[in-house]
Amino acid sequence: MPNATRAPDTPFFTPANSPGAALFPTAPTTPTLFRPLTIRSLTLKNRIIVAPMCTFSCEPDATSPAVGALTPFHTAHLGHLATKGVGMVMVEATAVLPAGRISPQDSGLWQDSPDAESEQLRGLRGLVEFVHSQGCAVGVQLSHAGRKGSTVAPWLVPREETNDEENTQETKQQHGQGQAQPPRRTRGSLKADAASNGWPDKVAAPTGGESMKWAPGEDAFCTPHELSIPQVQEIVAAFARSARLAVSAGVDVIEVHGAHGYLIHQFLSPVTNRRTDCYGGPFENRIRLLCEVLTAIRGAIPAETPLFLRISATEWLETAPVSAETGSWNVESSVRLAMLLPGLGVDLLDVSSGGNHKDQQIQPHSKYQVSLAGKIRRAVRDAGLELLVGAVGLIREAEAARDIVQGADVDSVGEVGEEGEGGMKGTQGPDADVVLIARQFLREPNWVFAAAKKLNVPVSLPLQFGRGLL
Repeated sequence: MPNATRAPDTPFFTPANSPGAALFPTAPTTPTLFRPLTIRSLTLKNRIIVAPMCTFSCEPDATSPAVGALTPFHTAHLGHLATKGVGMVMVEATAVLPAGRISPQDSGLWQDSPDAESEQLRGLRGLVEFVHSQGCAVGVQLSHAGRKGSTVAPWLVPREETNDEENTQETKQQHGQGQAQPPRRTRGSLKADAASNGWPDKVAAPTGGESMKWAPGEDAFCTPHELSIPQVQEIVAAFARSARLAVSAGVDVIEVHGAHGYLIHQFLSPVTNRRTDCYGGPFENRIRLLCEVLTAIRGAIPAETPLFLRISATEWLETAPVSAETGSWNVESSVRLAMLLPGLGVDLLDVSSGGNHKDQQIQPHSKYQVSLAGKIRRAVRDAGLELLVGAVGLIREAEAARDIVQGADVDSVGEVGEEGEGGMKGTQGPDADVVLIARQFLREPNWVFAAAKKLNVPVSLPLQFGRGLL
C-alpha cells in the first residue's frame, strides 16, 4: 500500500501539501494571479499574500518572558489561511523594541539570548513550521510605532454606537486599519497607561511635544519626546537584530513597516518631522532613517532572503491646513523614493496610503490605492529599474485581483474610468506584481479557492478537507 508523503523539513507529521497552487501554472489560460513568482531564492506558488493584520493578542506584561511572543492563536489564525491556498502569509506588525509596540498586546521580536531560545523566537518558529508544512511562505513585518505607541487594543476603547460595523474612525486611523469616512467621536482614551502595561513616558517621535501628538490638545494619546541621534541609531540596530532573529526562526521574507503613520513614516513626512539635524529637513535627510534601516537589515540577513518595504504612497494631506507650510509626503515623494530602493536591496514595494494624521482626506473606492501602486510601478519600469510592486486595499473580487497583476482590457478599464475610480480609462496595466489582501480573508477564508473557480483555474486543494471544497 502507498504511504502518504511527509511534508519536508517539518518536526511533526503532516502530508505534503500545497493548496492554491495551479495544476497547470504555465498553461496559456492560467492568469498571472495563479502563476508562480520567484523573488531571489523564494518562489511563491501564486501572487496572493495575506497582508499583515494586528490582532493585539500577545502577552502584554513586559516582565514576562512571553511578552510579545506569538501564541497558538496566531498559528491558528494564519495557519488556517495557509491551508486555504495563499502564496504567503505576513505576520502582523512586530515591534523591534518594547517601546516600539503599538499596544501592550503587540507582537515583538527583540529578545536575543545566546544561551536559550526566547519565547518570542519559539512562538514565531512554531508558526513558521506549520505554515511551511502547507506549502506556504511566511513573511514578518518589522515595525516601530513611534508617536502612535502605548495605546490600548481597539476593542477596549469605549465608543458611541454607529451604523459602521468596523472600528470607529479615530481608532481605525490610529491603528492603520481603515480609511477616512465621516468622523465619529469616541468616548474615552486610547492611551495605555502604566496600569494597562503601557509606557506613556517612553513614547518617542522624530519631533516631540504636545503639537506632535496624534491628536494635539486631546488626552487620548501620549505626548512623544524627541529621539536623540543615539536613540535613532539604537532603533536602526534593533531593526537589523529583529530581521536576523526572524530569519533564524525560518521566516522567508522581511518587510519593513514604513507606512500608516508609524515611526519610519513619521520621519519621512515633513508634517511630523520638524528636525533640523541630519534626520530632518530636505527629502534626503527625512529618508535617512529608512535608508539606514534597509541597509542594516540587508547586511544582517542572507543575500537570498527577499526584503519588502511598505509605505503610504500619499498621506492624503495635500490640501489639509496642517501641511500648508511644510508640505506632505505624496505620490511624487514615493516615486522618488522608489527609484532608490533597488540600490538598497529592496525587492518589493508594498503600496498603501494614509495613517499619519487625523486630518487626512480620503475618498475610498475600489482602486484608490491600486492606482497609486500602478503609478509607482510604471515610473520604476520607465526608469529601467527592477522593483516589484504590491497593491493592497479593497481588493475583494477575483476579477479585480486578476486585472491588477495582469492588466485589464480596454473595455473593463474604460468602465472603471467612467465610474471615476482613479481615472484609469485607457490604461492597460498591470498595476502590481502581487496583491495583498487582509479583511476579505477574515470574511471569506476560502477566497483563493473561490477566485480560482471563478477564473476557471484548476488548483491543488488541501488534502485533509479538499473534498468539502469540490
